[in-house]
Amino acid sequence: MGSVKVEVKWGKEAFKDVEIDLGQPPSVFKTQLFSLTGVPPERQKIMGVKGGLLKDDADWAKLGVKPGQKLSMMGTADKVPEAPTQQQTFMEDLPEEEQDTSGMGKYGAGLQNLGNTCYMNSTVQCLYAVPELRTSLASYSGASAMRDGNHTLTVATRNLFGSLTRSAQPVPPMEFILSLRKTYPQFGQTSREGFYMQQDAEECWTNILASLRSKLVEGPEGSGDPVIRKLFGVKLHTSLKAEEGDEAIEEDHEESKLVCNISMEVNHLSEGVALGLKADREKRSATLGRDVVFHGSQHITSLPPYLTVQMMRFYYKADVQQKAKILRKVTFPIVFDAIEFCSPELQAQLKGPRIATKELEDRKVGLAKKQKLEDGAAAGGSGAAAAPAAPAAAAPAGGGADVEMKEAGEGGGGAAAAAYADPASFSGQLTGKYELIGVLTHKGRSADSGHYVSWVKQKDGQWIQFDDDQMIPRKEEEVLTLCGGGDWHMAYMLLYRAQRVPQAEDGASGSA
Repeated sequence: MGSVKVEVKWGKEAFKDVEIDLGQPPSVFKTQLFSLTGVPPERQKIMGVKGGLLKDDADWAKLGVKPGQKLSMMGTADKVPEAPTQQQTFMEDLPEEEQDTSGMGKYGAGLQNLGNTCYMNSTVQCLYAVPELRTSLASYSGASAMRDGNHTLTVATRNLFGSLTRSAQPVPPMEFILSLRKTYPQFGQTSREGFYMQQDAEECWTNILASLRSKLVEGPEGSGDPVIRKLFGVKLHTSLKAEEGDEAIEEDHEESKLVCNISMEVNHLSEGVALGLKADREKRSATLGRDVVFHGSQHITSLPPYLTVQMMRFYYKADVQQKAKILRKVTFPIVFDAIEFCSPELQAQLKGPRIATKELEDRKVGLAKKQKLEDGAAAGGSGAAAAPAAPAAAAPAGGGADVEMKEAGEGGGGAAAAAYADPASFSGQLTGKYELIGVLTHKGRSADSGHYVSWVKQKDGQWIQFDDDQMIPRKEEEVLTLCGGGDWHMAYMLLYRAQRVPQAEDGASGSA
């Protein structure tokens, strides 16, 4: 049915080009005005249409609303969703004595809750933890981009990330939530009372990345690969074998995350990921001409710099028409090793970087022990005492070599030899191991209710819990308790950063 843009006057304020979707009832238009003004729909009195006041169930076609028509609204705003009454304060604008007295400013800023927006706030804080994403957004101008909803949301994300970097106080994400609801109307759903409803944080995460993926592209004039794909894309190979007959199917595809399925047998993240990679399904057989059961599995063929894992905590419960929650305790590690889920070819590629990492670590330990012995000998005036211990200092490298060579097995011999001879040549390569840097948690019994919070590891190793506008320092042990088993916060989305082969320190790149 199309849409029209109107002007709405509220007190001394006027909102131009407010878009009315003629295919939606007036109650949806009222929720838009709620976003702009903070006046709940039940308090809004909108005049300027045929018949006097605008009713929730009125028919737009009969109201005869025209483009540019002026409407007026009366009503008192709530405090929670109000736009800030004073200009946002940034750290550099404050007097020196007022700057960051809590010491938390170096970790960013919190986000104001604009009415059931914790699902969005926690998602944003996790994504903000990826510096490469912040850099890409900062350089986005969208000059040559189509000015669609994805562009608007990308610009809003860029602006919000900039505010989180500079702000000395909690940031009101007004522009962002309006852009999100306009691009993805499901996040604008309201209750019977007219209040915005809680939403699923995973759906918010997925949709934000989908918009960013369409706009953030490497290279001049967007000639390269999508940035989101390069940061988060997981390439998979699926092998299927029909239960009837000899039909086999090989497929390659890409996902933005892995899934940890939860069953009665799953107690740890790796078990749930293994279950999630099973590819059993019913599929149409090209040879039999009907649907048959295919059995198979999936293996990772390419790993990303950032690995996202969704804990499959929710399922749709038809009798209550809700996404019910699985409370089972499923532990997750600080360091996640993905090698067991990789294809044989990728496992062979990872052997060299993994051996190089261990070799560099062993050499570093050997050098430290050797330096300690030399310092002790110099202090004691006897170099002879240190001489017998020198071979032992190099022992970790030799002992570790035997273990790693056994792990290398067939197909990894060349990479293993190169890793031992020149481990520094592997610097910066992925190892298949990932370090936890972000956890999005949920507290409650349904994905569309309860409360979402994010826990993010900072550059200096400190964990910060972002509970909307509150920033709370946390310890690593507290993060590990987010594994479920009760009504406490439990992990829903896990964000891991790839561990790479480190740069060789002076003296550690040569022979051990």
